[in-house]
Amino acid sequence: MLVTRSAMTFAHGRAIVQRAEARGVEIVALPGDRLALDLPDDPRRAYAAAKSTLAVVVAPPSKRRLQPIAPSADWRVDLAEGCPAHCTYCYLAGSLKGPPITRVYANLDEILDGLPAYLGQGTITSRNRDRVHEGTTFEASCYTDPLALEPITGSLSAAIARFGGWEAPVQLRFTTKFADVGPLLGIDHQRRTRMRASINPRLFARFEGGTAPVAERLAALRRMAMAGYPVGLTIAPIIAAEGWRQAYGELLADAGAALRGVPGLDLTIELITHRFTSGSKAVLDSWYPGSSLDMGGTNRVTKRTKFGTEKQVYDVATMRDLRRFFEEGIASALPSARILYWT
Repeated sequence: MLVTRSAMTFAHGRAIVQRAEARGVEIVALPGDRLALDLPDDPRRAYAAAKSTLAVVVAPPSKRRLQPIAPSADWRVDLAEGCPAHCTYCYLAGSLKGPPITRVYANLDEILDGLPAYLGQGTITSRNRDRVHEGTTFEASCYTDPLALEPITGSLSAAIARFGGWEAPVQLRFTTKFADVGPLLGIDHQRRTRMRASINPRLFARFEGGTAPVAERLAALRRMAMAGYPVGLTIAPIIAAEGWRQAYGELLADAGAALRGVPGLDLTIELITHRFTSGSKAVLDSWYPGSSLDMGGTNRVTKRTKFGTEKQVYDVATMRDLRRFFEEGIASALPSARILYWT
């Protein structure tokens, strides 16, 4: 683990180092704040070296100026950047610059102290008739999986506790492919944090290397719901490959069984179909050259984003079939769930 000089000036940064030391992690104290890795020339080996590196850094002011994160939440709040998992469809590929080092932020208090200025200022939930009851929402898993890093950082627990003590119409949101929720169960969350499990059927979970088995994610979601947390399912990326109907039908049945009998269940579902850009495809092909994930042109069309970029999405007929299937399947297997969005 690399630790920048400035990170050690923050109590949370020093606590992260102490947690890492207690787990036997090798600590490299840097003389300054620049992350310089001597990476191999081979792209695959360079990826592996960077992916296995954790750095404790300070989030600069630019990172603390929040951005909207439609359709999930009003605002994106980053507790870290990067992820230790090895998903061959990784949404971060092509989005984050430089080697995929995972950076965790030492100045957590500064990040959280800045959130009240955004109260009531969003447009995704704060002013949406169907979601306004969620209050001002802050998404903590846009550029990371905070639960994956929690044993070292403690940042997610601290954020949940902060929201629990925030007497305002607010909600912290995070989604995860991991399952170690034990440290979160006893926090006084006041139902102001929603955990979502990111899930895919066994047929496609093979594309999610280094993550918890889906059954364990669902079991963790039940534990959180039994502890009074609002919960959710992020079914993503939905992959329209051979066998998808049976695979996702079984997944919805498994989710229904995992959450059966939870008193006062507050369950949302987010449905996100697989998409990629030419840039992300090139990066993923270099990282995972042996992957069988289909990123060809079959059943695909080009969609231009509001930022002027292009991405490959499923064609209209495929999207229509997928959406109909999930809406009907969720109504049957998870009748109390609210579908937040389809994309």
